[in-house]
Amino acid sequence: MSAQRLDAESVIPLIEDAVAAPSMHNAQPWKFVLRPDTAVLELRGDPERAMPRADPDHRALHLGCGAALFNLRVSAASAGCPAIAELLPDGLDPWLLARIRFRSSSEADRDLIPLHPAVRSRHSSRFPFTEERIPTPLLDALCAAARLEGCRLVVPDAWHTETVLGVVRDSEHREAIDPALRDETSAWTHAADGGEQERSDGIPVSAFGPRPSGRSSPVRDFGRSQPVSGRGWAVFEEHPQIALLGTSEDTPTDWLRAGQALERVLLQATADGLVNSMTSQPLEWPELRWTVRDPLAPMGHVQMVIRLGYGPQGPATPRRAVAEFFDVVGRPEPTPR
Repeated sequence: MSAQRLDAESVIPLIEDAVAAPSMHNAQPWKFVLRPDTAVLELRGDPERAMPRADPDHRALHLGCGAALFNLRVSAASAGCPAIAELLPDGLDPWLLARIRFRSSSEADRDLIPLHPAVRSRHSSRFPFTEERIPTPLLDALCAAARLEGCRLVVPDAWHTETVLGVVRDSEHREAIDPALRDETSAWTHAADGGEQERSDGIPVSAFGPRPSGRSSPVRDFGRSQPVSGRGWAVFEEHPQIALLGTSEDTPTDWLRAGQALERVLLQATADGLVNSMTSQPLEWPELRWTVRDPLAPMGHVQMVIRLGYGPQGPATPRRAVAEFFDVVGRPEPTPR
């Protein structure tokens, strides 16, 4: 692919990698617009896939799109055409999240290339992990990965981990008594057995994982209010290993950076043989979000709680066809003869 001349055939493989990224409830809230005449690929948020009750400020939407942007950067680097992304380039168009251009040099972003195999193999696992502790060097590498994207990853001590888990349980109770939030979550889950047409978004039954037996787990139970035939129970790890991803400020630009940092951490974890899941329940309640922050860490705003460890790899969740969120606008200038 030439940096001066883009075409759909060259860009689509990059986008297919990009959209392997995680997003809240697997809503896949992104659009891509290729403008061949200016050699620009735009990443746009999709307001029709927003969640007004759980994510009224679109923070989670920005995180998901930021994660997709990082995947695209990894894919572009692997293809030898590193990407440069300008975040929020138009103050009058808040849904234009990034304007992306590609370079011809294959030397830039070479550190991203080893992460490329993890792009398609990274999945959230809502299954029990083992009690095996993660070696400190691996955790240090994940913290370094977050710093490379301008964010911080903090591994809380046992005391603060218990605090965070307590806030997760509190947020679960709040969701249980909020009909609007329950309905919104249910709209993004597939709880039907066979009769429902297969969807290309949302959380399928196969990704629910088992119900936690006894003490609640740091995993969102998408089947809490929807009985699923054959879904069993399991005991989750007694001492979950979590990490807090955060930023110093809390603007849309910070959210996009946090999304890129989140995906960089998750891909590095996957490459290192770790499995993961994410929980955002306590971050969806402003009065609870501040309590998630580690008071001893220089982090202003927590953007995601990540559960890490060793255990079964989660199943892949569905992805929409590229034609549903990709468009080409304008035509390239004719090549001079």
